[in-house]
Amino acid sequence: MKAIVHVFLKPGVLDVQGKAVESALHGLGWTGVEGVRIGRVIEFDIGGSDRAAAEAEIRAMCEKLLANTVIEAYRVDVGPAP
Repeated sequence: MKAIVHVFLKPGVLDVQGKAVESALHGLGWTGVEGVRIGRVIEFDIGGSDRAAAEAEIRAMCEKLLANTVIEAYRVDVGPAP
């Protein structure tokens, strides 16, 4: 199965990178852009055929390593391998 984990800062946490990108976009003429937030995407294959078990395992990975759950939230997408 293919796993895609989206990790992003929780609302209310200052996103310094997002502010820098927003400022750069304004400087390049895209002044209507607001609220830029930067995150990351982690993709990997995970064995097994039980989608619910795979999701639970990936959530455990997020809680222990892939996301800093104090300041970050995450979303897990699991689907068939290509």
